[in-house]
Amino acid sequence: MTLRCIYVTHIAEFPRIRGFLLWETPEKTSLSRDAYGFMLRKSAQRMKLTGDNHENMHVQKNRSSGRNNRMKTVNPFIKTMLMSTAGIASIAISGTAMAQDTAPAEDAAEEVVDDNVIIVTATKREQTLQEIPVAVSVTSAETIERAQIRDIGDLQSVVPSLRVSQLQSSFATSFAVRGFGTDGNNLGLEPSVAVFVDGVYRSRTISQISDLPNLQRVEVLRGPQSTLFGKNASAGVISLVSSEPSFEFGGNLEASYGNYNAFVGKAYVTGPISDSVAASFAAGYNRRDGFVTNGFNGDDLNDRNRWFARGQLLFENSDNLKIRLIADYDEIDETCCGVVNLARSAETAAIEAIGGEVNDFRTPLADIAFTDVDPFNKVQNWGVSAQVDYDIGALTLTSISAYRDTSIDANQDIDFTSADVASGANIGQAEIKTFTQELRLASDLDGMFNFLVGGYYFNEDLQVADQVIYGPGFRPYANLLIQGATGGALNVDALEQLLGAQNGSFFAAGTGFFNDFQQDNEAYSLFGQVDIDLTDRLTVTLGANYTKDKKDITSNGLSTEAFSSVDLDAPQFAGSRNLLLFQGALAQGVGNALNLGRSATAAEIGAFAAGNMAAFGAIQAGSQAFATANQNNPAANPFAGLRPFQFLPPILNVPNAVENGKSRDDDVTYIARIAYEVSDTLNVYASYATGFKASSWNLSRDSRPLPGDFAQVVSQGFATPNLRPGTRFALPEESTVYELGIKGSWDSAGANLTIFQQNIKNFQANTFIGASFVLSNAGEQETFGIEFDGYVKPNDDLTLNLALTYLDPTYKSFVGSPVGDLSGATVAGIHPISASFGAQWEKELSNYDRIIIRGDYAYESRVQVINGLTNFIGTNPDGTQNFAPAIIEARKFQREVNNVNASITYAMDMGLEFSIWGRNILDDRYISTIFPSVAQGQSISGYPNQPRTYGGTVRFKF
Repeated sequence: MTLRCIYVTHIAEFPRIRGFLLWETPEKTSLSRDAYGFMLRKSAQRMKLTGDNHENMHVQKNRSSGRNNRMKTVNPFIKTMLMSTAGIASIAISGTAMAQDTAPAEDAAEEVVDDNVIIVTATKREQTLQEIPVAVSVTSAETIERAQIRDIGDLQSVVPSLRVSQLQSSFATSFAVRGFGTDGNNLGLEPSVAVFVDGVYRSRTISQISDLPNLQRVEVLRGPQSTLFGKNASAGVISLVSSEPSFEFGGNLEASYGNYNAFVGKAYVTGPISDSVAASFAAGYNRRDGFVTNGFNGDDLNDRNRWFARGQLLFENSDNLKIRLIADYDEIDETCCGVVNLARSAETAAIEAIGGEVNDFRTPLADIAFTDVDPFNKVQNWGVSAQVDYDIGALTLTSISAYRDTSIDANQDIDFTSADVASGANIGQAEIKTFTQELRLASDLDGMFNFLVGGYYFNEDLQVADQVIYGPGFRPYANLLIQGATGGALNVDALEQLLGAQNGSFFAAGTGFFNDFQQDNEAYSLFGQVDIDLTDRLTVTLGANYTKDKKDITSNGLSTEAFSSVDLDAPQFAGSRNLLLFQGALAQGVGNALNLGRSATAAEIGAFAAGNMAAFGAIQAGSQAFATANQNNPAANPFAGLRPFQFLPPILNVPNAVENGKSRDDDVTYIARIAYEVSDTLNVYASYATGFKASSWNLSRDSRPLPGDFAQVVSQGFATPNLRPGTRFALPEESTVYELGIKGSWDSAGANLTIFQQNIKNFQANTFIGASFVLSNAGEQETFGIEFDGYVKPNDDLTLNLALTYLDPTYKSFVGSPVGDLSGATVAGIHPISASFGAQWEKELSNYDRIIIRGDYAYESRVQVINGLTNFIGTNPDGTQNFAPAIIEARKFQREVNNVNASITYAMDMGLEFSIWGRNILDDRYISTIFPSVAQGQSISGYPNQPRTYGGTVRFKF
């Protein structure tokens, strides 16, 4: 039998000695080899410092494993050997004779416990949560289970610094840490918060939206983490860690049923195939009726329909080699997402005039929406990965190779009404193929130096297509809008005649915009950190990362909508412009002559001409002179008011003579940190770190040349009709953070406090403006914050948790935002105060069954949802844009969150559990975010949050 030394931490139980030594067979070891030496050294250091190694050593029963927790019988010979070896090891480490009662060691030998062990690996070293000098939140498997956390979106109820938004589709998920995050509605934008699943980077959030399969824990690292991660960790890291296969047979079955006809089924089984190979398999299915009703046809919106399967193999055929293979597959096929109207406009009346309907804006949370097209979201996602860990003495070489493939097919009713106006999707079809390779070497030396160095390679092929297609209702809708915009002077038929177009060609059903982008992204990075133990308690960490990122894009966009392709300033339309200018000037001149205070009608003009021929002649001549002088003046173009109806102008494809469609970025990021162990119960650290995220390309129909490139395009004469400057790509993000942290752990309590100042220069903002998204760089976004999390155990049965985040986010510079200069303004949508309060009471009965009651309350203080509404931008007398109305109108829409979740579980000793649970028990309803309604003037739309859900769960663990 091969014995292995492991370290078991008991932060709450052992304030002075937070560990003791045990010997156990490798197949039962829950910690990897990388952790053993680290923990052994820490144990030795503490024992040397304290000298009282065993006086407080006692063990509680493991209540989190979910298996039979009663005392297990140990072979007497093995038991004696364990006790003797543990005693010898303790004497050797402490340097003092052990003259203590041996009962605690005997109890320890009989039960290996881990109820206070929290091992963090997101820094690519295994360390305890208490000792790691990084701002990190860890959500354990037990919390995920008891809190009924179904997917990543539910995590924010227990991690206040994390915000998860799912809006336009099931896969358009956005993560923000400390208020920093990237919108998920444009696949050209990689996230500022990097997501890793078992060490594998997921380049888009859609790749891990499925249910969390057999997780061990979820780690959320706050602040830039670029020095240890090869790709896009400028704001933080979310690391999902699943259980490795076990060499002991076991598993679990779970079935849940709840309101909205919700059903969740999961299964997990693991065990040995041979002495050196273990395997596991997990699968799950999650369905639920939608909580929003489509008032047009009675169908459900915002439903759930997803499943996954995941298999693993673990090879351990020697003391120094471990190989872990993972293959997974998941699908989503959902009707998402319901949009409600929050404010009407004149255009809303036009929608109703052609037979369309919208919900009552006065009751937006009635969960009724109107759409003539049930939106669908279909995602297929699969991948394989291999992690190899090889020990070479005190060094560990790790290789992680992975390939992933994600495909998307989606459609929705982009006008969000029951009128057959238009359909399409900002992300219609997509294929993402990604290969990643990481190689790193970590030391576990006994001296004062330890290091981790590595390299990372990333290669991704992305293809994305989207479309907007006019329905038969768009032409009559546009006809009403054009009549209103011209005071009844024009309609679609007259417009076609004036512009020489074929009758019926403008706004025709089936025409629209068809977009296609391909992006090839290759990146690599070299990174490393060194820890220098200046004393047993003082450690200095220095790290750096060099990243090189290359992107090449190709577009093939096509607009088939005729009116959007018309250049209203073109010379061939001079006669039509002359006619309209003449008619307008004549009506105005006669109105002035009659002192009407308005333009004269046709009847009034005729009467005036008949009775005042000379005066009318003068007015007529002056009107004609004005028309002739201004027929080619863009500022006086009578068609100018119709430009907003050119919704789908042709795109200038790339590469072209001016734009090569390439970005080449590189950067060096670094970290400097000092950590000091004030006592065995208190650690402090201070750090300065930088982060980097490469350029992001605007892979949407609003992709336009940057102003400098636009000038060259125009001067060289190959601009497409109605081309205007915009954003083709956003510059790289560069982040910095100053951080001070304090971590304490005592007999029955623990607390962590972090104070930070974080800045991101060139923050990549993606803003919806009513017909498209605008990608822009905020000059600099700054956030000062304070984070606190802690727990207290008043007794063995009760645990209380509190997590609190205070954020003060400001745009230090954002001159070119879609709603004007926001420099100095508070960043909207980021709650100043976020808090999570939790309590769990666990009582063991006389028959070893348990009752577990858990509750948590998530609070987010009131905040303005967005900074401005672009459909309220006005015009100043000098012709410049007036952004004040857009900002003032947005202040009316605010959001506050009060989310209460609870569960009660009866866990039988033989492994069977029964739970009753509820999420958002108080049915706290709010609008998650708002946006200008598509092509509907000053109408406003929004997304409602999920209502109360509840149900029951049966779980069996074996």
